[in-house]
Amino acid sequence: MIKENEMIFGIRAVIEAVQAGKDVDKILVKKDLQGDLFRQLADVLKETDIPVQRVPIERLDRITRKNHQGVIAFMSAVTYQRLEDIVPFVYEQGRNPFIVLLDGVTDVRNFGAIARTCECAGVDAIVIPAKGSVKVNADAVKTSAGALHVLPVCRETSINQAIRFLQQSGVKVYAASEKAEKLYTDVAYDGPIALVMGAEDTGVSIENLRICDEMIRIPQFGSIGSLNVSVASSVIIYEIVRQCRKSNR
Repeated sequence: MIKENEMIFGIRAVIEAVQAGKDVDKILVKKDLQGDLFRQLADVLKETDIPVQRVPIERLDRITRKNHQGVIAFMSAVTYQRLEDIVPFVYEQGRNPFIVLLDGVTDVRNFGAIARTCECAGVDAIVIPAKGSVKVNADAVKTSAGALHVLPVCRETSINQAIRFLQQSGVKVYAASEKAEKLYTDVAYDGPIALVMGAEDTGVSIENLRICDEMIRIPQFGSIGSLNVSVASSVIIYEIVRQCRKSNR
């Protein structure tokens, strides 16, 4: 059940929240909503990456019986940061960036578990796309054991653009994929590193696999198709940590 302190409803209230720079995960809008005030909201949203979904009025009424005016915004439990700020900051500290990107991961508990691993492993930031991604809500924070209050979360326009930015910044990008020929243990990890993990059912998208520097996989010997994405992330992240500690990265 969504708590009312996790959302804002009413067109004017949502406009003010967006203009104030509040971190909004997504906005639900009644399918046939019209009018000058809604057009003002639409103009404000054009300047953001906030996902907007048109839904039947019944769905909005199930969420709240208060006067939502056809618009409900779901608030993020964290303050998003910018990848273009994180990477230079890490370099300025004399360290090599270690970034984890999640491509299509939508399960809140998996996301929270991955964030917990990232924070424990010293990952510098976790990146999610603006659309087609997990909601960073109270459940995610709880599953992360509070790691999401410490670990920077970057919500970028797309994972593809984030990968290209990292490559331009001197970061080598690895993608975990069962299509890969190399095992994750057969790669020498050094220098600035980013790891892309995909959803359990679809994996990293083809368009993102194509631009990554290298693909790696975890060997599997059982009959189940794939590992849980949070477990797979932990396995690879700690192999990277092991190698980097060994080489005093």
